[in-house]
Amino acid sequence: MTDTPPVTLDDVRDAAERIKGVAHRTPVLRSRTLDALVGAEVLVKCENFQRVGAFKFRGAYNAASRLSLEQLAKGIAAYSSGNHAQAVALAARELGTTAVILMPEDTPRSKREATAGYGAEVVTYDRYTGDRVALGEALAAERGLALIPPYEHPHVIAGQGTAALELIEEAGHLDALVVPVGGGGLVAGSATAGKGLLPGLRVIGVEPEHGDDTKRSLEAGRRVAVPVPRTIADGQAADIPGELTFSVNRRLVNGIALVDDDQIREAMRFAFERLKIVVEPSGASALAALLAHRVDRVPPRVGVILSGGNIDTERFTDILRG
Repeated sequence: MTDTPPVTLDDVRDAAERIKGVAHRTPVLRSRTLDALVGAEVLVKCENFQRVGAFKFRGAYNAASRLSLEQLAKGIAAYSSGNHAQAVALAARELGTTAVILMPEDTPRSKREATAGYGAEVVTYDRYTGDRVALGEALAAERGLALIPPYEHPHVIAGQGTAALELIEEAGHLDALVVPVGGGGLVAGSATAGKGLLPGLRVIGVEPEHGDDTKRSLEAGRRVAVPVPRTIADGQAADIPGELTFSVNRRLVNGIALVDDDQIREAMRFAFERLKIVVEPSGASALAALLAHRVDRVPPRVGVILSGGNIDTERFTDILRG
């Protein structure tokens, strides 16, 4: 680690200015029922209402909009399980360029079709046998494209941090912030913004129990790989934290809570029945940790990020049926 952080509060504020008027400023919801179940005042940041249905558009647009005109003329590449794919595809369209996206073969159909619908070319691979980073870098190099990774990029991390920035600007003081963790970009950006504004803030990441690479890495003090997770939370199926994101999270994240698929399923059901919103499995994991009491010593005022809502009707109903 170096003494200079790769992303600062000023970077997040700069990203907020850059995405203003392009990304949505998403709502913050309250529920007395949720407060009673958790035993705290809970402020829910709804990134399922973001463009492309997830927080990923924030970072994708912040990074893509900083490319030179020469780079934009050649096009953009990305690799993603779904939400970053759609985000880069839409960012490319907004900026008048093209995108080629590498996606797992088993990506939910709705996410693949939405990515193509934004005008991107989709190339698939097997997530259980292929190295998406190596494949993505090779694809970008072969075609001369600017590669925007899903989290290993300071402008992407800064963009994701704008969700927490907005939450704190609207909600005011928070004692804790609970955030889903996949590759670590959202929690890294959120922790940077949150602790920059509220130095005493406790930041808790949430992972699927079978994809606990960040938890193991924080405990070991180094990046630890796990088998590619098999979980309904496909957006959190990372096998190792990013090098850049881990350098941030090991300094700023206070702990990791784990949730199982049944707890995620019940959080999706709660969001639908009580909050009246649709949340995908990855988007529901932080809420699941609160509802299942997987976060220790919940303080009086807690923010939680629902990171996305990209799920089709068939899969949503199948998941709720178990």
